[in-house]
Amino acid sequence: MSAELISILVLAVVFVIATTRSINMGALAFAAAFGVGGLVAGLDADGIFAGFPGDLFVVLVGVTYLFAIARANGTTDWLVHAAIRLVRGRIALIPWVMFAITGALTAIGAVSPAAVAIVAPIALSFAARYGISPLLMGAMVVHGAQGGGFSPISIYGSIVNGIVERENLPGSELTLFLGSLVANLVIAGIVFVLFGGLKLSGRRGEPEQKKPEQKKPEQKKPGQKKSEHTEQGQKEKNEQKPEGEWGSYRLTPAIGATLAALVALVVAVLGFDLDAGLSSITLAVLLSAVWPDTSRKAVSEIAWPTVLLICGVLTYVGVMEEMGTIDYAGHAVGDIGIPLLAAVLLCYIGAIVSAFASSVGIMGALIPLAVPFLAQGEIGAIGMITALAISATVVDVSPFSTNGALVLAAAPDVDRDRFFRQLMVYGGMVVAVVPAAVWLVLVVPGFG
Repeated sequence: MSAELISILVLAVVFVIATTRSINMGALAFAAAFGVGGLVAGLDADGIFAGFPGDLFVVLVGVTYLFAIARANGTTDWLVHAAIRLVRGRIALIPWVMFAITGALTAIGAVSPAAVAIVAPIALSFAARYGISPLLMGAMVVHGAQGGGFSPISIYGSIVNGIVERENLPGSELTLFLGSLVANLVIAGIVFVLFGGLKLSGRRGEPEQKKPEQKKPEQKKPGQKKSEHTEQGQKEKNEQKPEGEWGSYRLTPAIGATLAALVALVVAVLGFDLDAGLSSITLAVLLSAVWPDTSRKAVSEIAWPTVLLICGVLTYVGVMEEMGTIDYAGHAVGDIGIPLLAAVLLCYIGAIVSAFASSVGIMGALIPLAVPFLAQGEIGAIGMITALAISATVVDVSPFSTNGALVLAAAPDVDRDRFFRQLMVYGGMVVAVVPAAVWLVLVVPGFG
């Protein structure tokens, strides 16, 4: 048996053990990386750790640290209520607002994980407060980010269009952008219907007014002047004025500073292309230095089990890449003599591998692999490239991808094991359905 097949079988065993024995999959994956990388591939420790996602580790820690502080000092509650007021209390519109915000961020140049890192904690705090499915809200955020992710000025769009130009393939920037946007809109609509979005249509987030306590009329005490009695009665009347829930969410100095930190995070990431993780940690440390009491427990609220899980699995995937497993699978598909079959298999490889690894890296590897049979003229290049791009990015809802990991880490007050399984099942459904669907719509008709 080849080393590549052994690495694939070991990954399957890791999934089975983690699912049946409730062991952190990241810990298992680290052990598998050590065993397969050292014994099968002959890698030393440096070769094994080459796949460790240090940048993602910092992003997960930094973002969850910053938003743990934001939850502790009331900032996330303040933002949730501001969002409710923005849509006039219509809770059903909030998931679509989050979809639009992340889509706009990626369309104007934000890297998809950066946009998700900014929006997901706010969106999922809202979901927790108003009883919305975290899977629904998380999926809307991720699909929104991918919906805008292939605009001509976006990171993904620029990379794919650059690869197409370098490989001398026909391309269409508009088809690529609209194809991804429509695909993610359709998926978001289906998710909205399936996971309780329609049930939100009759709900409003406007707070009920608190009924004032009924007090007995003040009896005038002997010798008390009328003016004193009137003044005291007016004071009590003022105190009894109904105050809505909004009234308890005032803009405190800590909330104001945290809001400024979140704005600074957006500017740093989008305006100056700074690392989201390092920026988040720096801002969190500054807030902790000024308000240590509310920030003391924030470090313990970092999603450490999620960090272990994601980093372990991606380290093992790095070992597989180092061994050549990904190239092995891609070339095996490319050697198939039936172009349409090869096309759908490449879409599935892109989806499966991207669920565990970098979407951009997978697109950069798969598009060149498709060049030989695209050159034969039997497959439309524009449709094939668009299908590959969608297949390799729409699966980022997987908890093993950067976006899915951010959603998993950002969700407050959830059973993380259960939420992890939900994201994994949903990601599996996307992997199973979407590549075939985009192949049928974009590749079979021969677009381009």
